[in-house]
Amino acid sequence: MSKDVIKLSNIKRYFHVGTETVKALRSITLNIKENEFVALMGPSGSGKSTLMNILGCLDTPTSGQYILNDNDVSMMEDNDLAEVRNKEIGFIFQTFNLLPRSTALENVMLPLIYAGYNKATRVEKASKKLDEVQLTDRIQHKPNELSGGQRQRVAVARALVNDPSIILADEPTGNLDSKTSIEIMGLLEEIHKAGNTIIVVTHEEDIAQHAHRIIRLIDGEIASDEINKNVVTIADYKKK
Repeated sequence: MSKDVIKLSNIKRYFHVGTETVKALRSITLNIKENEFVALMGPSGSGKSTLMNILGCLDTPTSGQYILNDNDVSMMEDNDLAEVRNKEIGFIFQTFNLLPRSTALENVMLPLIYAGYNKATRVEKASKKLDEVQLTDRIQHKPNELSGGQRQRVAVARALVNDPSIILADEPTGNLDSKTSIEIMGLLEEIHKAGNTIIVVTHEEDIAQHAHRIIRLIDGEIASDEINKNVVTIADYKKK
């Protein structure tokens, strides 16, 4: 039986805008198990970005408890949260978030610098991850010398380089054409098969269908949480 890597209990997140209180998350209780592939969906203003920020330890809740791999991260200070982020969570962003003047290799090595690895180990680990995403021949290229799909592969390699327990992908195909989107989702499929827990935040139904579980948010609350009985895989596209 796989264990819960994420346990959220009655999570609320309120923001004060002038005299008004915005209730971005009203009461979220949610468990995610090791090696689950989950899609978080919801329209603009549903609270999915706020929830992603809390899951990714980029923000802390107003109230409630967040247990990540048996550690209570709900009320951690910024420095401790940064350490948890670096060790436990790999991020993939819609806009890639690559350093423009750094090579693919240097971009992938970045989390390893914060983790305290020496240079030889950084180069070895980053090169291995770039090889896994089929970019061995592009390691010395800078982002402006890469296609959108290649840039996102660099971002995926960077997300994986510290061997995190969770991959958090925020609209990972939002800036890509449909063919490249399918390739990136195929890559996430492979990462999931290798044992990672994957959470994809998306507003695109066809992207969410790759996940094995779909959680839908409306007005800061979970509207539905269902097992996806018709998971779409890369094999399905090849049949077409």
